[in-house]
Amino acid sequence: MNNHIVIMAGGIGSRFWPLSTPEYPKQFIDILGCGRTLIQLTADRFEGLCPKENFWVVTNAAYVDIVRRQLPDMPESHILAEPAARNTAPCIAWACWRIRQEDPTANVVVTPADAVVMNPVEFRRVIGNALAFTEKSDAIVTIGIKPSRPETGYGYVECGARCAEFGEICTVKAFKEKPQREVAEQYLQAGNYLWNAGIFVWNVDTITSAIHAYKPNIAADMERMKSEADVQEVFPQCEKISIDYAVMEPAAADGKVYTHPADFGWSDLGNWASLHDKLQKDSANNGAVGNVRLYECRDCVVHAEDAEKVVLQGLEGYIVSAKGGRLLVCKRSEEQRIKEFSQD
Repeated sequence: MNNHIVIMAGGIGSRFWPLSTPEYPKQFIDILGCGRTLIQLTADRFEGLCPKENFWVVTNAAYVDIVRRQLPDMPESHILAEPAARNTAPCIAWACWRIRQEDPTANVVVTPADAVVMNPVEFRRVIGNALAFTEKSDAIVTIGIKPSRPETGYGYVECGARCAEFGEICTVKAFKEKPQREVAEQYLQAGNYLWNAGIFVWNVDTITSAIHAYKPNIAADMERMKSEADVQEVFPQCEKISIDYAVMEPAAADGKVYTHPADFGWSDLGNWASLHDKLQKDSANNGAVGNVRLYECRDCVVHAEDAEKVVLQGLEGYIVSAKGGRLLVCKRSEEQRIKEFSQD
């Protein structure tokens, strides 16, 4: 059974303005200052698990050229350009229907393009385990991250019994929405709740059968998409729904979903706070990317890679970002307002 990797790369990353813009969103930016963009890092961490010709990217039609430039080794025909954003269920369904046409026995990993993994060796071990499991079964596997804090910004997976043959893999009792702080603390204390990383593993028969069973309307749309003209006509009419609501939750209720607990330094890098966590900090807990000089600053996160030089003095608890002639200076405590600030 051949392994295939599907990278979902259609988001606009509005919470990282001005670093990320709808024209050039965060998955295509070297946000960590390491010389690789987030989508390149995502592809890199699957090295050895999947040949380059088995990579697929589903993205907005406007980003196809960027994907082509940043992942030049993958087949151009595997860059699937969504004519409209319809959430993750149609996105994943389209990729899996296309994979099945080329490789009816494929084993598939689906991953977002914009997460960060600090330990790629452990990541490959976990994904390899999950692929070995789905190769021999009709299981749907989600990767669950062992929580390090009572996080209210992530959904959770409630673990059940361990599998006999694959001891690390557990059944999923239920998926839980992003909790209030008090509930998140209870999850942490209980010890059998994991963060839902949005990374899925299955064989292509399993997922196409599940979509037929739980979302026959989406399956019917996929069957109609035989040509590029069909895609342009049908895809924008697909139901706008996440894979969690469309498949994962009903399949979990039917006992068909499993999770592999993991601890490989994962972050969904969804906001400036999560970027600050991942950057190397100075003695005053500042994290910076670019030629940045900080004087009497504390607890700041600064990203100014394309600025020649940035000097900041006396700031405490601020976000500073400069990109393409745009500048943001914002209190970290007001981060949730950045979308509002970026409106023209």
